[in-house]
Amino acid sequence: MTSGNRPVRAAVFPAPHAGVELREIPEPELEAGGARLQVELSEVCGTDVHLAAGRLPGVPYPLIPGHVTVGRLAAIRGALRDIHGRKLAEGDRITFLDVHRTCNACWYCLVAKATTRCPERKVYGITYGLADGLCGGWAEVVHLKPGVLCLPLGDAVDPETFMAGGCALPTAIHALERGEPRLGETVLVLGTGPVGLSALILARMLGAGRTLAIGAPENRRAAALALGADRVLALEEGDAEHRAAWVREQTAGRGADLTIEATGSPAAVVDAMRMTRDGGRVVVAGQYTDGGDALFNPHRDLNRKHLDVRGSWGSDFSHFHRAVELMHDPVRAEPWTRLALAHYGLTEAGAALAAVASGAVVKALIDPRVGG
Repeated sequence: MTSGNRPVRAAVFPAPHAGVELREIPEPELEAGGARLQVELSEVCGTDVHLAAGRLPGVPYPLIPGHVTVGRLAAIRGALRDIHGRKLAEGDRITFLDVHRTCNACWYCLVAKATTRCPERKVYGITYGLADGLCGGWAEVVHLKPGVLCLPLGDAVDPETFMAGGCALPTAIHALERGEPRLGETVLVLGTGPVGLSALILARMLGAGRTLAIGAPENRRAAALALGADRVLALEEGDAEHRAAWVREQTAGRGADLTIEATGSPAAVVDAMRMTRDGGRVVVAGQYTDGGDALFNPHRDLNRKHLDVRGSWGSDFSHFHRAVELMHDPVRAEPWTRLALAHYGLTEAGAALAAVASGAVVKALIDPRVGG
């Protein structure tokens, strides 16, 4: 099936610090193996805030943001199948892996098994620009290029619940996987944004004895408590030593068994090391952009403590697949139904971005069906 090249509305970042523009873009012709997705919901996340501010290298502006999206297949040219070999049909509700074109031929893909480091990796809404077509979810339609990995949601998965997890959920799954939580342990999460909130849910799901969180602003701390965090501390309450003392008070003086850093602040990485018990584990998941340097004492903060500190960069298909599987289980998906979602139309994308940047909302979604 081909397109009549009708105009499609999309919200565009023309350049760093240039705001958001609403543009009309011709609908693409479909190549063999390609598809068009009619967007129902797309996400506004911290990555989009970084993109708007020009904090990511190598971004091909102008671009259409929105790297995690839900919609229905409007047109398919040829056969489109999921990883089980099942054929997808027009009208199916799906999501898709935003990472595209990992080569499965380089050292990182084949030897290190670290596809997130593949040099050929391209990402919808981030490293695909407007010149590449309708490759972001802040639009009425997304062009799914051949080879994009699609995951069916069906009518059993509520699209809003799935998007409440959004990209934060597979990111948090990867972080918890790296942290190897053990039954009965105390897990501390630094940051109560979407990644931190999903990490709290998963920590409890994986058997944490206690979950602690430190974050801001108040609405996100309230969300952490609503999701079952045992204790939550305001980031604004005291200095770093006060916060570390609070963690020790909650853990018989030892510190957390596992700490997940999900803040984006370089200083929080040092805090995480100092709030974790001797012989514990720290996972750094929040340093997606270069926020600058952080100073620590290698003897006092790392070696003498016998810490295991691990980085966790983004997610791969396995994490995204597991996120979808969780959402197919109503019992396990239930915590994400408690997150407050704010909906914005394409004409309100700038306001959505500002709300996420300020923390005024817990989660913002772009719905191209809202407004004119």
